[in-house]
Amino acid sequence: MRTPRLTLRYLDDDLAMELVEVAANGVHDPAFMPFSIPWTDLPSPQLEQEAMRFYWRSRVDTTATSWRLLCAVIWEGQVIGASDVFATDFPKLRQFETGSWLGREFQGRGFGTEMRLASLMLGFDGLGAELAITTAWLDNGPSLGVTRSLGYEPGERIRALRRGEPDEQQFFRMSRDHWDSIRPDGMTLHGVGLARSFLGVPFS
Repeated sequence: MRTPRLTLRYLDDDLAMELVEVAANGVHDPAFMPFSIPWTDLPSPQLEQEAMRFYWRSRVDTTATSWRLLCAVIWEGQVIGASDVFATDFPKLRQFETGSWLGREFQGRGFGTEMRLASLMLGFDGLGAELAITTAWLDNGPSLGVTRSLGYEPGERIRALRRGEPDEQQFFRMSRDHWDSIRPDGMTLHGVGLARSFLGVPFS
């Protein structure tokens, strides 16, 4: 996937090694936890080791009914973060979820919006989805800002554990019709046919 400033590329081992270095250099203020699973609380080198295991498991566990497409986000030749598109029972539900993170030094430049748009392009245009879903903790301002700027429809709130304590997350939805109305120019998909074949998504 390519946007005006970014390239999002499926995560191979070489990219993964660069990515874990970015993560080890910091993703967020340690006092704040934006993720459901607090993987960034792990010390180095455990953080890097567990991240690599997660990337490998995501590949091994991929089936037509449960998959996660992990991509490295590249800007001016360097890996700056990660973006993923994942789904369960996609052939029947035609819905997907998105997630992402950026190294702290690359935040505040509008990259998060471009990353989200690229993921939406993959899900809707590349894989033929009908619905996109995303979630965020109620105090995750950057994630909520991207979501609201793109016109997602707010859904229900759910209680979940955050660093072992109960908290609330907000669900958001985006329909294919809405995506069609906001799809920007200047973004391209490459190699999506191979992804569709691998995931068992029929060509329309």
